[in-house]
Amino acid sequence: MLKYSVKKYCSEGSKFNQVVISVLMVLPVFSYGAAVGWMSPMGPRLMSEDTPAAEPVHPDVISWMASVVYLVGTPMVFLFGYIVDNFGRKKALMFTSFSMALCWALKLYSTETWALITARAIIGLGVSGSYVVTPLYIKEISEDSIRGTLGSLVVLSQNFGNLVVYLLGEYLSYHATLWICLAVPVLHMVLFTTMPETPSYLLKCGKVEEARDALAWLRCRDSSEGAVDSELQLLLLELEQNKSGKFSTTVKTILTDRSTFRAFKITLIITLARELCGCLAVLHFASLIFADASEDGWVLTANQQAAVLGAVQMIGSCTASTLVEKTGRKPLLGATCLVSGIALCALGAWFFARNVIGCAGASWLPITALCLCIYCDAAGLQPVPFVIMTEMFSFQLRGTVTSIVIAFACILVSVELRVFHPLAKSVGLHFVFWMFSAVCLVSTVYIACKVPETKMRSLDDIYAELGGKGNKEEKDCEADVTKL
Repeated sequence: MLKYSVKKYCSEGSKFNQVVISVLMVLPVFSYGAAVGWMSPMGPRLMSEDTPAAEPVHPDVISWMASVVYLVGTPMVFLFGYIVDNFGRKKALMFTSFSMALCWALKLYSTETWALITARAIIGLGVSGSYVVTPLYIKEISEDSIRGTLGSLVVLSQNFGNLVVYLLGEYLSYHATLWICLAVPVLHMVLFTTMPETPSYLLKCGKVEEARDALAWLRCRDSSEGAVDSELQLLLLELEQNKSGKFSTTVKTILTDRSTFRAFKITLIITLARELCGCLAVLHFASLIFADASEDGWVLTANQQAAVLGAVQMIGSCTASTLVEKTGRKPLLGATCLVSGIALCALGAWFFARNVIGCAGASWLPITALCLCIYCDAAGLQPVPFVIMTEMFSFQLRGTVTSIVIAFACILVSVELRVFHPLAKSVGLHFVFWMFSAVCLVSTVYIACKVPETKMRSLDDIYAELGGKGNKEEKDCEADVTKL
């Protein structure tokens, strides 16, 4: 166990250690983001005559490499749920980094088809670990005043990983890019061994004194201070409240309580809109899309245009937390969904005019439309459904709902990425983008008519709008926690 030092600093109280551990904590998410972005520059390279493999990789293999991540990630969500509860948050996060390191090492070892697909399948552990473990870890180590900011590091680090690998893929060799990507999870495994387990998990294991020491270190205080003891007592009370949250009980509540089921249905539908808006497919196959679009002489290469998308995604992530508080959840989700639908419709029309009719369109339109779509995705479509989900369910239901929703999202994405390339080849990119546009536009109508505004509202208010009284026991427990 880490021996908590820095006595002089600890006596004053600070958020410094929370920031340090959070930055280290999101390195596996960065590695997962790099794995997502890696397909964009390296997919075309593997299929080209200048391939690092023994022979050019078949497009079907590339499609499987993209989709198998989320196919494996679906059951792994529940595996990581078991690991974090029975072996701890820290070990689960270390296992996430180990899986990402194994992925990059296997790609370095071989470029055979079996190795490439297996390596991509291992990333399924990375996506599950990143989005099951990391948000939970951040919640349990951070103070309320900075929890939102630290929580935003999760999506931000994934998007930063996308951007970095786009740039590496443009300017470095295939193997040099892999070595740099491998260094990140290895560095995390080395550094994170010195970090503590979360106080909440230590209390769950009955290790009260270790929990006190961990909490004191996180708050940069001495373990004997009254502030540390007060927060420890609150964690103990919260632990007692959570003891009744069994999986079978929560699933029964979700399915049988009318208002809870309606909230769950809304969550699944806006998740479907988020995953089938096409943004993840664009990020995986950005270079292939831009290679097709750049034949008219656009000044940037396909990979450079993909890097521009990565930069726009970063900007969207940075503005997401501000926008969601200023505009509210429902207006931001609806507006970004509508704008994405319009942008994708225009993009489909551009490819239709160019590839079917034979009319030359403005060469700047594809990257402009995709930048607009990616910005809307990062600023609203991706983060807002998670915010709405946490605000429509009590703490007893959030863990179960999150696991089910992430598994559902993985299934959707695996199918989307598997069929994107073959579908684009058979019916054309214009038709694929029109399908994505249709999902966004129909979802906009659904959001306007069915999704409640959840900002600064209680579960009673939200469930009253949904047309049901809700589950009394659930709301009573939520009220108890609020009082804490």
